[in-house]
Amino acid sequence: MNFPVQAITLDLDDTLWPFAPIGARIDQVLHTWMLEHSPATAEMYPVAAMRELRERSFRDNPHLHYDLSGLRRLTLREALENSGASLDLLEPAYEAFYAARNQVECYPDAIDALARIAARVPVAAVSNGNADLERIGLAHHFAFQLGSREHGAAKPAASIFHAACERLGVAPTHVLHVGDHMDMDVVGAMEAGLRGCWINREAHTWTHPSLQPDLQFDTLTGLADWLDANPGAARA
Repeated sequence: MNFPVQAITLDLDDTLWPFAPIGARIDQVLHTWMLEHSPATAEMYPVAAMRELRERSFRDNPHLHYDLSGLRRLTLREALENSGASLDLLEPAYEAFYAARNQVECYPDAIDALARIAARVPVAAVSNGNADLERIGLAHHFAFQLGSREHGAAKPAASIFHAACERLGVAPTHVLHVGDHMDMDVVGAMEAGLRGCWINREAHTWTHPSLQPDLQFDTLTGLADWLDANPGAARA
């Protein structure tokens, strides 16, 4: 399939890097931090209990699902309060979390493929997560980063895709959104009028009853190769 692509919007977690190892590291880093700075909190909330508290906070606060940083602070605040610790520890604990959150290990194909893609068309990061591309060291590949917290709504809301297109100065029909999640990334983007590319690293089955992705690859290299093979499709 060949169609014009004037810009790309790109998901981050589980598209450029796997999130599961990051989540496991965060759990351990926070527990170690609490052991040093608030032993009572660490005792009341070992790793499994802190994870359960975080999951409950997510379930109980759907109005904050666009703001994962806000939800993390809410979880840390509750843990500190319940264990009798000072809330002066809230922001230092959050910073310990955030440092670990931005220690990412990209998929083996991702950085080279990202550089190849960004050399052809402008790329904007559009994510529901709270990664910081500056901290990670990948911001130079992107025109900008648009997070759901900054925007005020999370994918698959059409508004976040449209806001990215507006900042790119490109009509949605000429923007290709690339991501791993069938609904939040591909279906959400296509229903907002963008093209959709599914990065399906785990060989999942596509289950949407009526839409099919415009493109599908098992690595980001597949997309870079497609752009190379279709030079007329990529219009900077």
